[in-house]
Amino acid sequence: MLRLTKKADYGLMALKYLAEQALLSGKTGAASAQSAKDIAEAYHIPPQLLAKILQTLARQGILASHAGTNGGYALARPATEINAFEVIRAIDGPLFITSCITIHGTCDLAGHCTIKEPLRKVNDSIKDLLTGIIIADLAEVPDTEPTTTLGGGLVSIAL
Repeated sequence: MLRLTKKADYGLMALKYLAEQALLSGKTGAASAQSAKDIAEAYHIPPQLLAKILQTLARQGILASHAGTNGGYALARPATEINAFEVIRAIDGPLFITSCITIHGTCDLAGHCTIKEPLRKVNDSIKDLLTGIIIADLAEVPDTEPTTTLGGGLVSIAL
């Protein structure tokens, strides 16, 4: 079964949190920096593990790290420009569903293998799907517009 690692899960959750906080505050950059502790508490993630993940994402240029009293982490780019695939790759390395599809070339059975091409297509499809998921899509910001309910709750109109 193909599964994301816990580290990749936590990384995506942290970026979701940072995107939501930036949207709620209406700010970007250092002003919207959040501490690793706050993120860890929000999602019940082990703080030391999350700190390592955030440092990795900062080294890869996905997050910006801000030192100081109001320091922490913020998205290095808008949430619309960061996709799930690059986050997973930054944390876990290249994504390959089989050992025959690697950055090192072909395996010993390359001349006789009948499944390499179909599996490459599956691998490419997964990569394309994850590339199409942007962090902004993951962010959930509560609707702040007041609504009026009509007809016993069957119809609501945004004001």
